[in-house]
Amino acid sequence: MNMTVSEAVQSRRSVRAFLDKPVERETLARILEKAQRSPSGGNTQPWHGIVLTGEPMQKLFARVAQDLPKGREAFAPEYHVYPPELDGAYELRRRGVGEDMYGALEISREEKGKRLMWFANNFRAFGAPVLMLVHTPNYMGPPQWSDIGMWLQTIGLLCREEGLDTCFQEAWAVYSPQIREMVDIPDDHIFFCGVAIGHRDPDAPVNNFSVARAPIEESVRWEGWQ
Repeated sequence: MNMTVSEAVQSRRSVRAFLDKPVERETLARILEKAQRSPSGGNTQPWHGIVLTGEPMQKLFARVAQDLPKGREAFAPEYHVYPPELDGAYELRRRGVGEDMYGALEISREEKGKRLMWFANNFRAFGAPVLMLVHTPNYMGPPQWSDIGMWLQTIGLLCREEGLDTCFQEAWAVYSPQIREMVDIPDDHIFFCGVAIGHRDPDAPVNNFSVARAPIEESVRWEGWQ
């Protein structure tokens, strides 16, 4: 697929409905090989991924499904997915995109059960045929986590070039113990997130609602320019 970087950036989004269509290992290997060129301070390359499909992925889904009925009792993230003190515009944006998504799904705020059922789709990777689990050594700090973010963004854009889509799923962090039961993540590593990878369902409403972005005036200040 011929695609400019700008087109990949514009068309990339968190896809939450995938087609029942396999992804070739060779395609993923090509993407991951290219993504190794992602920026990395001091060339530390602190990212680690485990790429699941087929039976291993389904076994993980089944294990997490056992604990879904327990609700928050079963949650044990190894880091704060959102800062406890998140407020102001940041919290408004977080809540806003959630309400826009549920609006596209025609699930009202009062329909708590339906919202919970939809949330459970996270832990089936929204039907994607591939789930990558991302981890890094415990001692890595914010600069190295930033490197991991740049690696993930690079993967997301390269997936678009290959006609694939992604959803970066920090939601998986709440089930870190269950994941460790099923997948060999080193004890001295922290689990970060899942990445659903597959072919976008172009007709799914959840893949077509508008995601608002703040104008650059809210995040960028210019100095020394005429």
